[in-house]
Amino acid sequence: FERLSLALFLCILLSVGFLSGEKPAPQDEKITVISLYPSVGTIRDWVTLREKGLIDIPNLTVLGVYHERERTNYKGAQDYVKANNLGWFTFHPVSAPLSPDVLFGKNECSAEFGALFQDADGVVFFGGPDILPGLYGEKTSLLTRVEDPYRHYLELSFVFHLLGGYQDESFISLLDRQPDFPVVGFCLGGQTLNAGTGGTLSQDIWSEVYDLKTFEDVIALGPDAWHTNPFSRLLPWERFTGYFYHPIRFTPAGAGFCREIGFDPEAAPLVFSAHHQQAEKLGKGFEVIATSTDGKVAEALAHRRFHNVLAVQFHPEAVVNYSPTVRVRFTPEDKEPFNLKAYLEAHPPTMEFHRKLWAWIAGKWAARHEARPR
Repeated sequence: FERLSLALFLCILLSVGFLSGEKPAPQDEKITVISLYPSVGTIRDWVTLREKGLIDIPNLTVLGVYHERERTNYKGAQDYVKANNLGWFTFHPVSAPLSPDVLFGKNECSAEFGALFQDADGVVFFGGPDILPGLYGEKTSLLTRVEDPYRHYLELSFVFHLLGGYQDESFISLLDRQPDFPVVGFCLGGQTLNAGTGGTLSQDIWSEVYDLKTFEDVIALGPDAWHTNPFSRLLPWERFTGYFYHPIRFTPAGAGFCREIGFDPEAAPLVFSAHHQQAEKLGKGFEVIATSTDGKVAEALAHRRFHNVLAVQFHPEAVVNYSPTVRVRFTPEDKEPFNLKAYLEAHPPTMEFHRKLWAWIAGKWAARHEARPR
């Protein structure tokens, strides 16, 4: 009787699972993406991208990688994940020592970078503060602000291990072995891809590229050249938002990328912009595929050899792009705050570009997972 009852119980469980369609996916069916800088803000970006359907991967897992000596409160990020039951987001602290003289070559993190790479389907580098200019061979401008050196040590070294660079052209990178692996960088992340492969940065766009010294002069340029919002600094008591939206233009080299994602290369979508630096000398393998409308600021770089590597200067991941509740003012002409999602939807093909960009990124993760050596 006990055996019969146990058998009946098991049959009921199996039938319920079958009828509901619910069954646990094997571990190797999980698509795993590494997220550098797994702060609370970054995790909120991931949550929003999934909830809004821009990343349509039900079996996605995200591994937040950081160095234990970074200054960010990652304990708070872990508490946030736990409090919100985000079981698909986990953390991987790196503890091996790093210093400027060992970043661009084999070091004590090399084996760990290789292991992370082998178990992942993509890597994403997120935004943040300025890179130490000494790490790309320049003196530090009075306008450069460095906040977290160890974050840059880790991320620059990881980029070099992934892509290689001019720092040591004999180095065999991880993508030399698997060239279709997807790597994406947003804002600081894009700058890190460039600097990590031996490129340099303009340390302040308005003073170095446009030769301007005042916010009034920047305002006179017109909004297409506002890579941050000058009014937030000129009139801080008005509480204008610090970021801005401006159009980008695709270069002839970017036309192929546009065709790949299904977007019109002649279109000029708006992008979320919050930066004062940009790629100057290009890192090894990179080419410019999008610029500001005047052609003076690099807005997107693609790798000529590793075709799934993309560095953008803007923020397609930002929560405010997709939130129905965020309301801001940009300039004194904005008498009342307005919703950003509605603003972007009113400026086609901006939302189309963002959705197609994310579909391309997510598609590359899925394709890498299918092709990944087991």
